[in-house]
Amino acid sequence: MPDCGANVLAEMPGSGPLGERTIVVAAHYDHLGSLSDDTVFWGADDNAAAVAILVEVGRELLARGRSGRRVVLAAYDGEEPPHFLHGTMGSMYHVAHPTAPLAGIDMMVCMDLCGHALGPVGCPSEVRDSVFVLGAELSPGTGDLVQDAAIAGGIYPRRADLDVIPPLSDYQPFRAAGVPVLFLSCGRWEHYHQPTDTPDRLDFDKIVSTVDYLARLVQLLRERPEAPAPFDTHARDDIATIASLRSLARHLAPHVPAVSLAIAELDALAALAARGPLSHEQRQQLSWMVAGLEDALS
Repeated sequence: MPDCGANVLAEMPGSGPLGERTIVVAAHYDHLGSLSDDTVFWGADDNAAAVAILVEVGRELLARGRSGRRVVLAAYDGEEPPHFLHGTMGSMYHVAHPTAPLAGIDMMVCMDLCGHALGPVGCPSEVRDSVFVLGAELSPGTGDLVQDAAIAGGIYPRRADLDVIPPLSDYQPFRAAGVPVLFLSCGRWEHYHQPTDTPDRLDFDKIVSTVDYLARLVQLLRERPEAPAPFDTHARDDIATIASLRSLARHLAPHVPAVSLAIAELDALAALAARGPLSHEQRQQLSWMVAGLEDALS
């Protein structure tokens, strides 16, 4: 990278007929730092937890010793402002100076804000242990892999359309370059970009479960027979987004009663989505509901 920082990359070689193709698994390691008044932004959830998951997923994949695509583990610098979506952003630099041909990358998996439990204390595991997985709709068949990697009692992957949120992390440069992407996140919460984002607020059991889940998912992606993986940047999946929101809202409502008001609205949107793609206005409504649920879960 330029003088602003440095990416840290590691590669696990592939083997077999797909060994020359690539899966990128990434998280950014930079954060906001400190202010002149000695206020420190610790960045435990944003994004040290995801970097720890990244390292442990690499360790787990090596221990399993199974064949498939090579895996590039990427810890990016320059994700936070003022670098975000500018030339000094680490993931943008990686796309501009790839260590493996972009045409040979069949998935970029990005993690951001993956270390905290969702919802108030006392919510069921179906809420607390949920992780949003966005972008599966861009690559047909990926949604099945996202679900197949889950096991009972572990992580609950909540699929959602990537376009219900604005570009928020290092996946965006890869998507713009025509690479299929997945974005894993527990969403922004009350400690996001605050000095209170400290290790004592992380859910370490959930972090361990996320390592197990993501290692299974990455191995499924490594073994996926389609090469190159299909990609459609304009694909949408309103049905999966609504299903995830409805499930979370129903589990959350007994603990956050205000969420109950959204359930009927989501039911109505589900009926519309079952008949065909939502309109621009209806998708805007869905984006507002995603933002509202994120606030309720924080």
